Amino acid sequence: MSGNVLEWCQDWYDKEYYSKSPSNNPCNNISGSDRVIRGGSWYLVAWSCRVAYRHCGAPDGSDFSLGLRLAL
Repeated sequence: MSGNVLEWCQDWYDKEYYSKSPSNNPCNNISGSDRVIRGGSWYLVAWSCRVAYRHCGAPDGSDFSLGLRLAL
């Protein structure tokens, strides 16, 4: 999916979260104002198309380069 669209994630965004989170499957469940967005899209520069690329966005936001992944 990397490079197709930015991916909305369940985590709440906290710039410092990874420095204080568990190393195995970190997921920030503490409420905040923004959600984590990962990956990159066809619209962004190539270096942002990494899975580790993190950004944030308002939960009610939308954009043509933003999507989500459904896993069963």
